[in-house]
Amino acid sequence: MNTRSPRQPATVLALTVAVLAVSSSGPLIAFAAAPALAVAFWRNAIATAVLTPVAAVARRAEIRGILFGPYRRAGLFCLLAGVTLAAHFATWMPSVQLGSVATATALVATQPVWQGLIAAAQGRRPGVHGWIGIGLAVAGAAWATGADIAVSGQAVLADVLALFGAIFAAVYTALGERARTTLSTTTYTWICYGTCAVILLPVCLIAGADLGGYDNGTWLAILAVVVGAQLLGHSMFNYALQRTSATTVSVLILLEVPGAALLAWLWLGQQPRPEALPGLALLLAGVAVVILMARPRAFLRSGRRRG
Repeated sequence: MNTRSPRQPATVLALTVAVLAVSSSGPLIAFAAAPALAVAFWRNAIATAVLTPVAAVARRAEIRGILFGPYRRAGLFCLLAGVTLAAHFATWMPSVQLGSVATATALVATQPVWQGLIAAAQGRRPGVHGWIGIGLAVAGAAWATGADIAVSGQAVLADVLALFGAIFAAVYTALGERARTTLSTTTYTWICYGTCAVILLPVCLIAGADLGGYDNGTWLAILAVVVGAQLLGHSMFNYALQRTSATTVSVLILLEVPGAALLAWLWLGQQPRPEALPGLALLLAGVAVVILMARPRAFLRSGRRRG
C-alpha cells in the first residue's frame, strides 16, 4: 500500500479538519468584537500557555541546548521567527477587520509567491513556470486591489496590510526553516508563539487596544481561533504531510480562500464583490502554479504554513 496516499480515511479526515479549521480564522477574527491586535496577542499567548507544559516535560533537553548548548543558533532563529510572526499578525489580522474576509484571505495566500522571491534572492531562482505563477499572482492582487479603490480608502489599506502580512509570513517561514533543521515542532512553536505574544503585548498597550472587557461571544471566537487555526489546523496539516505529498497539502491550503469567503458570506453577510472575483481567481491560479512547479523540498517547507 502507498503510505503517502491522501485517500486513507485518517488522512482525508485530517485534511478536511485542517481546511475547515484554517478557513474559520478570518471570519472569526472579523466577528470578534475586539481590536485585531488584541486578538493576535491572545491567540499567541493562549497557545503558548497550552504548549508550555508539553515543552517543559517533553522537550527539556532541547530547551537546555538552546540556553546552554549547541542549539543557541537555532534558538536565535526561533526568536527572529517570532518577531516576524508578530509583524504578520499585526498586519493581516487588522486587514480582515478593515476590509473583506475573502480578499484579505486571498492576498495573504500569496505567501508562496514571496517565498519564491526570497529563494531567488538566496540564489535558488524559480524556473520559468515559477515566474509565470508569480506574474499571475501579482496581476491578480493588483486587479483585486484596484477593484477596492472604488469602494473606499479603508478597503485599499486592508489590501495593503494583507499583502504585507503575506510577506512577513514568508520571512517567518524562511526563518522557521532554519530553526526546524535541529529543533522539534513543539519547541519551535513554543518559543515562536511566546516571542510573538511578548512583542504584541506592548504593541497593544501603546496602541491603546483593550485586552479585556469583551463579551462572551468574543472570548469564544478568540478561543476558537486558538483551538482551530493556531493549534488544530496546522497540526492536522503536519500530520497529513507524513502520509501524502506536500504538493497536495500546499494546494489544499488554498481551499482556505473560498472556505473563508463562504463562511463570511453565510455567517457575516459579506458577499464577495463581483468586480474583485476575476482578480482573486487569477491570484489563486498564480499561487497554484508557483506551488505545483516548486521543487519537492520546497513543498514540504511551504506546507508548514501559519494562518
